[in-house]
Amino acid sequence: MSVTPASLRQSAETLSGALPPLLVGAEHLANSALPGAHGRRRAGTGAEFWQFRPAVASDSATRIDWRRSARGDEHFIRETEWQAARAVTIWVDDGAAMGFSGAPRKRVGKGDRARLLAMALALLLLRGGERVGLARADMAPRGGRAQATTLALALAETAAETGEHATPDLSATPTGGHAVLFSDFLGPLDPVEHAMHEAAERNLRGMLVQVLDPAEESLPYDGRTRFESMSGHLAFETLRAGDLRAAYRDRLAARKDRLATLARSGGWQFATLHTDSAPSAGLLWLWHALGGGWRR
Repeated sequence: MSVTPASLRQSAETLSGALPPLLVGAEHLANSALPGAHGRRRAGTGAEFWQFRPAVASDSATRIDWRRSARGDEHFIRETEWQAARAVTIWVDDGAAMGFSGAPRKRVGKGDRARLLAMALALLLLRGGERVGLARADMAPRGGRAQATTLALALAETAAETGEHATPDLSATPTGGHAVLFSDFLGPLDPVEHAMHEAAERNLRGMLVQVLDPAEESLPYDGRTRFESMSGHLAFETLRAGDLRAAYRDRLAARKDRLATLARSGGWQFATLHTDSAPSAGLLWLWHALGGGWRR
């Protein structure tokens, strides 16, 4: 049976249609933001050649590559690429508050952006040979292409709880691994502080990634305004919303400072990403920040 362009396209569309939409979007984001990214690309114990670098005074003579050094007057060290796979655990807040968008027709919700970034980051890590999982007892970090589909399906699940914010739980995270937590971090911080304490006990490194809608940064409301939580459990109405702006911004800045301090105290990194910015910019930051976090 001959394969025609039409039949090949139909088969490809059927195959791609069976994939979770989140995985398809994350693949596109990963490929566009970091085309060809793979490998851990850092010096360490391994068999794969990485690069030559000029020798320094602290290098032993046994590490000098004499064949490469014979081409000139400078001595060079042959470095291999680190090959020990690391375990990375991802947590995405699936509480009701993450569904907020200040402009639903123009911007995605915070949860959708967080899941897209989390999945794209997972794909890049899996391509590099790392093990990736979710902060769930049944989703331990694993490697391989099949894990990507498993992660996408799990991340796309509808949250069973209706609370404003979910609670991060790192109890199942492998000791000595890495964790990346996505949330707006606008709810109570006690659960986050508890998770960070747990991370310290398990020798985890990682990142707190705050995802906000630009309306949550500027509070661009005036006059009579009714504020209602995404779960519908809380509501507040004011006749002069603009009068709240300065105090709100001060409290938000204080919240960010507290999160940054909490992250630094555990050797973690903190960043705020916005839903009106290109997701590729956020992914690039995550990739490079986590890359720096490999070094202990």
